[in-house]
Amino acid sequence: MPGGDARESAKSVAGTFEGPETGMPYLAELPARGPGADMIGRTAGLLSELYARVEPSGWRLGDRPGRDTKRARSWLGEDLDALEEFTQGYEGPLKVQAVGPWTLAAALELHNGEVALSDPGACRDLAGSLAEGLREHLADVRRRVPGAEIVLQLDEPSLIAVLRGQVRSASGYRTHRAVDRQLVEATLRDVIGVQEGGPSVVHSCAPDVPFALLRRAGATGVSFDFSLLTERDDDVIGEAVEAGTRLFAGVVPGTDGPLSDPAGSVMGVRTLWRRLGLSPGLLTDAVTLTPSCGLAGASPEYARRALAHCVRAARSLADNPE
Repeated sequence: MPGGDARESAKSVAGTFEGPETGMPYLAELPARGPGADMIGRTAGLLSELYARVEPSGWRLGDRPGRDTKRARSWLGEDLDALEEFTQGYEGPLKVQAVGPWTLAAALELHNGEVALSDPGACRDLAGSLAEGLREHLADVRRRVPGAEIVLQLDEPSLIAVLRGQVRSASGYRTHRAVDRQLVEATLRDVIGVQEGGPSVVHSCAPDVPFALLRRAGATGVSFDFSLLTERDDDVIGEAVEAGTRLFAGVVPGTDGPLSDPAGSVMGVRTLWRRLGLSPGLLTDAVTLTPSCGLAGASPEYARRALAHCVRAARSLADNPE
């Protein structure tokens, strides 16, 4: 979300999604506050027995918690306090997100300046630390909002680059080798496992989202930018839906701009459904409508409109699935 006021953001989210029938509230991230509130820094602050600090080149793993780790944890605490305040008595799904293990490995540097992705042992340690930190984080959220059904979202914008060997080295002159798909899948499965069978979503706003891999890894939902789909994705999407995977379809732009009418926003979803030959009755159970990616780059006013637009578009889809 845009801005830096945790209470204002939590109030806005809670006000838009007043109950399970109108949408899914979430623990917002506010990266405009600076390092430690950004996507990587926030998740680095969740790690168990691993710590990170800000260097000119980005976030780097260190030996002990410094001021950057403490700042990240402090801001997360503010966000959790605000969430708790505005979700009193709430019962229903509540989304909590963190950076997934492979995007984290492609972003966090080791002591030598190369990213953790360059070292299989470092990747393994990082995933284990993330899983343990997430387990504690989710338990904290459950204590604060006892009526919530926690939905864990792992943000993996770098996943496709990791699978294709497109993550650049520190020098920029070469790329790190592609990671074996089975290892990628197994690591995601381990981290998703902290949910112990609860709902989990993997988000990727890149083209060619590996729906089948994510489904095998245990994700019960996949979040993606709907505008990046092509007809070559049809088969894997059809298989995912028939296997019970929920689609978090990003149909509302994440940055300021004109919004179409709600029916127009879901026209592509209806077209996809007809193309796949799926029952219109499946739509409301299989699809959740979202912004195409995060709203941090939007104005506060547009972010509120975008969330409300998602709610109206979802009602349009439910009222007229065909």
